[in-house]
Amino acid sequence: MYCMNNGRPGEEPVLLLGTLVLQFMERKPDRQAAECCVFDLRWKLALGMEADAEGFHPTSLVKFRQRLINHGLEDIGFDAALDAMRQAGYLGSKSKRQRVDSSHVVGLVSRMSRLENIRETIRLALESIQKQPDFSAPALWLEWWERYVESKPDFRVDKAELQKRFELAGQDAALILKWATAPNPGFGELKPIELLKRVFDENFEMNKEEETCSPLRAQPAGAVHNPHDPEAQWSTKSTIKDKEWVGYKVQVSETVSPQRCEKGEPTASVITAVVTQPAISSDKAALPEVETHWEYKKIKKPDVLFVDGGYTSGHELARAQEEGRELMGPMAASPSKDGRFKIECFDVNVEERKAICPAGHKNAQCSKLTKKKTGKINYRIEFSRKDCESCPLKEKCVAPHHNHRTNVVQEHHTLMQARRREQQGDPFKKKMEQRNGIEGTISELVRAHGMRRSRYRGEAKTRLQNFMIGAACNIRRWCTRTNWEKTSAAA
Repeated sequence: MYCMNNGRPGEEPVLLLGTLVLQFMERKPDRQAAECCVFDLRWKLALGMEADAEGFHPTSLVKFRQRLINHGLEDIGFDAALDAMRQAGYLGSKSKRQRVDSSHVVGLVSRMSRLENIRETIRLALESIQKQPDFSAPALWLEWWERYVESKPDFRVDKAELQKRFELAGQDAALILKWATAPNPGFGELKPIELLKRVFDENFEMNKEEETCSPLRAQPAGAVHNPHDPEAQWSTKSTIKDKEWVGYKVQVSETVSPQRCEKGEPTASVITAVVTQPAISSDKAALPEVETHWEYKKIKKPDVLFVDGGYTSGHELARAQEEGRELMGPMAASPSKDGRFKIECFDVNVEERKAICPAGHKNAQCSKLTKKKTGKINYRIEFSRKDCESCPLKEKCVAPHHNHRTNVVQEHHTLMQARRREQQGDPFKKKMEQRNGIEGTISELVRAHGMRRSRYRGEAKTRLQNFMIGAACNIRRWCTRTNWEKTSAAA
């Protein structure tokens, strides 16, 4: 029934999985990867193929990736590499010390303005509706079709004209949604219509009484910025130079070698987690997800985890302390208003509800504040009005419109205070040098394997890509390290 000239022949899944790993190791597209399986003897040797093997069609890789996603097996290649390295003793006890950092991944979509976004979403919705077998055009259909499918706006006009076109697109979208979601024709369940409703709600506000809509001043977090990949989100990160992107975010963790590598010695670190997230995800909220990944991979939580200031918080320091491990990372300084004393200048003991100000005065009162919605606990520490009025440091401590100093601190302020003081010393700075290696790993994943940009659209496909990149990087490191050890032993 399925001969060589009739239908797609079956391919060995292990062969396709190995090809995917090599594909990301060498940064090859599907067609070149399939050709390498035919003409490159190195690839055939690595994949266990016969020298005269005919290979497979490039689209087999597309089908195989989609099948992995459908069955939730995006990480199968990464897991196989980790298991092999663990059996060879290459992972072992190295996981007792690890480091984590994040990087942005640019999605496979173009940057669109809000006007382009709503117009393109309307176009996709109109085209999907027209393909329906029971489609019957309403009165305004030809006008919508000419405006959003057959023509494109001239963006060289002034800002006021663009704003009018944006408002017009919102009014048309509202009419299209009202017509499409009615019982007749009943197109509300189409994915492009659902996407149009989401984009409309993220850009416009509907006045139900007057049946008119007005543009929102700004889009909410996690809004759609390109209808061809609704999961790609806009985000920004302020570092030395501000950067913004539309796409995703990835968390990468790796082991830390007990000893520093000599000159010319390849790294012995192993990438233990590659977690793909929405672009707006916070680093502070990412640690539990990374730990879940470790647990699934049967990797114990490290005794010491090196992070940067984006991961440290009072809650995470307390959680690490309760679990008998150490979270090594700097704590951001508290804000200072008009040059007055920061909270760090006060010696605070939250457990005993005591505090001493820079002038040596003790607090007069400490109240516990609990937020009903979140359950978050803060402490309000107040100093005596009598002590503050007669204090020579009042101008540096108390605001002009206040009579006494009041501080509001978090539940785990004692741990935060200890970390802020500890990070000022040289021993802490020396120990934190072990975190710097993760920056080189991120650079390796980006420059050697293309992690910065997604090849595919959608979070699931981007997650598959990042797992394959992690597996390719681990295998390359493993082979390089093994060859170096053999060469050093022979010498």
